[in-house]
Order: sequence, then structure tokens, then C-alpha cells
Amino acid sequence: MAESARPRRRYDASRRREQAALTRIRIIEAAARVFLDHGYARATIPAIAAAAGVAVETVYRSAGGKAGLLAAAVQAALAGGGGRAEQPVEQGVGIRRVIQESDPRRQLTAYAATQPGVWSRVGPLLRVLEAAAAGDRALVDLRERHAQQRLDGMSRFARLLAERGALRPDLTIQRAADLLWAICAQANYDALVTARGWSEQEYRDWLGDMLAAALLSDSTESR
Repeated sequence: MAESARPRRRYDASRRREQAALTRIRIIEAAARVFLDHGYARATIPAIAAAAGVAVETVYRSAGGKAGLLAAAVQAALAGGGGRAEQPVEQGVGIRRVIQESDPRRQLTAYAATQPGVWSRVGPLLRVLEAAAAGDRALVDLRERHAQQRLDGMSRFARLLAERGALRPDLTIQRAADLLWAICAQANYDALVTARGWSEQEYRDWLGDMLAAALLSDSTESR
């Protein structure tokens, strides 16, 4: 009688996916460091692979080239770190706290509190992007996608404030989004924190006050 065959060990696809995800995180974090240290033009794929401790082919499979790596690094920085490269920004803990807050003044204060961390993480990468974008169509597209993503987020926030009856009566949703866009711009963070040496707490307080003054109705401010 033939000996019965041993059952085959089930292939653990979930373990393989987990390892691939961790490798991608390592590559994105390494790419961010190399971009910041060397600039976009001198940040080679072999240098990124060496920094991540992986093969060059693994880097190409992970993001498809330097533009893809920079896009992933920017997205991760916006979302809060390398492990969040695929996570929409609005799913971050800070933004969820803003959305869940029911008082408009506290909501703007909570939003202001997210901004120093965002610009300290993503600002240096955006400067790399800006310096390199003129000569690369893929980077121009990335810069435009980032700008549109930011405007879309401001528009959603402005709409939320309008739905809660918090906006000044003379403000449209689009004008409120424009004000959020301008007041929360990286240029203001760079001017006050980077150039003038404000603490992040001073910047958060200023930003919260500016947003409330620009956006909220008198009845909302007096709550």
C-alpha cells in the first residue's frame, strides 16, 4: 500500500505581504534621507538602495524610479511618517481629531496644532521638489498634485465649517478655502519659525488666532 503523501504546508501570503510592506517603508525612509542630504539630481537609485539595505531592483519594484520615491516620501511625511505612505492624510490622528471636534474655535485650534509637524516633516522635501521640478515633467506633475491635494483638503474643511454654521456670513466656501490655503501656507511657517525663530507653540497660537479671526462669525467666536 502506497504511503500517503504529507499535506503541503500552506503558503503564507500574508507574511510575504507584511515583509514587502516593511521593505517599502524602509526604502521610502531611506529615499527621504538621501533626497535631503544630496538633492534630487544627485540622489541615485543605487545610493537609496544602499541606504535602505536592499538591492537596486527592489527599489525599482517598490516605487518605479526617483519621482515615485519622492512622491511616496512626500505623502508619508504629510501623513506622519514612512509607515503611512499609502494612508490618506485625512485618516491621520490629528486630522481625525479636528473633524470630530464640534466647537469651531477649538476645531481651528486643533487644526493649527497639526501644522508645525506637517511643515517640519514635509517642508524640506518640498524644497527638494521645488528645486528640481523645472527640468522634470514628472516632478512638475507631482508638485501640481500636491498643491491640488492641499487645496482639496482646505475645501473639505471649509465645507465642514459652513455645514456647522461657523463661517462668517460674507464668506463662500471657496473663499474660506482660499483663506485656509493662504494662512496655513508653508511660507508663513518658514518665515516665522525657520527665519524668525518662533517656537512651534507660538506659531500654533498665532495660526489659531488668525484662522478664527478670518473665518468665524461673531456668534461663533463668542461661544
